[in-house]
Amino acid sequence: MTAPTNGPRFGIWANVYGTWASAFHPDDPLDASWERNLAQVQLAERLGFHSTLIAQHIINPSDQSRDQLETWTTAAALAAVTSEIELITAIKPLLVHPVVLAKQAANIEEISRGRLSLNVVNAWFKPEVEKAGISFPEHDDRYGYGTEWLHIVRRLLSGEVVNHEGRHFSIDDYQIRPTGKFRERPQIYVGGESDQARDLVAEQGDVWFINGQPPENVNALIDSVVLRPRVGPPVRYGLAAFVIARPDAEAAQAELEHHWKLNEQDQKFLANIVAGADEKAVMFHTFAKYPAIGTNGGTAAGLVGSYDDVADRIVEFHRAGIETFMLQFQPFEAEMERFATEVIPRVRERLLVQAAPAAVIG
Repeated sequence: MTAPTNGPRFGIWANVYGTWASAFHPDDPLDASWERNLAQVQLAERLGFHSTLIAQHIINPSDQSRDQLETWTTAAALAAVTSEIELITAIKPLLVHPVVLAKQAANIEEISRGRLSLNVVNAWFKPEVEKAGISFPEHDDRYGYGTEWLHIVRRLLSGEVVNHEGRHFSIDDYQIRPTGKFRERPQIYVGGESDQARDLVAEQGDVWFINGQPPENVNALIDSVVLRPRVGPPVRYGLAAFVIARPDAEAAQAELEHHWKLNEQDQKFLANIVAGADEKAVMFHTFAKYPAIGTNGGTAAGLVGSYDDVADRIVEFHRAGIETFMLQFQPFEAEMERFATEVIPRVRERLLVQAAPAAVIG
């Protein structure tokens, strides 16, 4: 385990899919519009959330007839209409040449005045790549490609003149401007749980995003990265989770059961996701062990219960090393406000108590 350097920090998943749970929730219509995402992220900023994660798919993995907001144009637009929230923008290296992506990222870093972060995900949903006529390499080859890709992007975003001759890319005397006006470069988050993903974050990442799962699993995952060779500041850690918080545990459990009933209507669409996933993607093996509401582990992180229960679990994860909690809700906006009002203050109170010096007995 490792102590977090900051935090806890709270973020929200932008609704670029239209929902992160059931498409059939009566109080949360499926809506991936720019208008909805704009209002959602601006509300999150007003409520004091630190980050938003803008996931990347070109087609909706549940059903390609459903709307799907594009990631990088959305990030650029949000950069211009927000002032404080971190914009963690996902990128699949297979989809964009590193020189082009680096320039786009540098421009959004300029628009946002230093609030862009990259979330590098080496792809798992095959149809959106293969249907476009792009080769979908085997798992280890994707990570080889992504590692070389990120090496170039990092250097360009740091303002370096890049000369590179590798297996996948040949870059000759390339430099982009402007860079470095607000900090050295944008932060880099890495997703994935395979050995190759852990190697990548230890070598080139700043933050590792871990999928929602029980604390003992998270502890072991963090330990496995801490033990890897590392140059520079220690890796920091984030956790995905779906929150169901209520005044008491019984009400939270009843809401969870309601979500599972709604989930039955989504099975056809969830099957589409599984059918399109690379069978070697480690995270899907984890998901199979811990069925959950929400994506990326969702309720498997255990943020389901009374306000006090959820605050206690967050503090437990934070003490294990989690700095950033990237959260999903449904209905999103209403439950996000509930979390900001009821849970975040409880987390802060607990951490203040733990940090207070012991009373001196005279």
